[in-house]
Amino acid sequence: MSFTLPKAERINSKITIDKLFSGGNTAMTVFPLRAIFMVEPEGESGAESPSIQMMVSVSKRRLRHAVDRNRQKRQIREAYRLNKCELAEMCAQKGLRVYIAFVSLAEEPCTTERIERSMVKLLRKTMEKLS
Repeated sequence: MSFTLPKAERINSKITIDKLFSGGNTAMTVFPLRAIFMVEPEGESGAESPSIQMMVSVSKRRLRHAVDRNRQKRQIREAYRLNKCELAEMCAQKGLRVYIAFVSLAEEPCTTERIERSMVKLLRKTMEKLS
């Protein structure tokens, strides 16, 4: 599996984002990240879209400086990109389409190692919930 994060794997539909953040979807927290995910059968969306799509949100209220917010988003995307393989394979085998939003909860910038550890735990919990 390639360790890339193409534009097709990012959520950019306002309708999908609204459905994801409306009530009833599963949320898990491993500080400094919260993952909110929604699962659909493979056939409901377009056939050409990937089995997993993600988005990242870092609050302006928590991290005031744009430099810190952008760095945090970059760290979260990188941690996801490096650790998404197992989840993507599992979703492809089961014929599921998963939408995940990662929300940063940190009040100050975090280290890349801390974010990566949280990401690995969140992806494992997500796999447990899907199986």
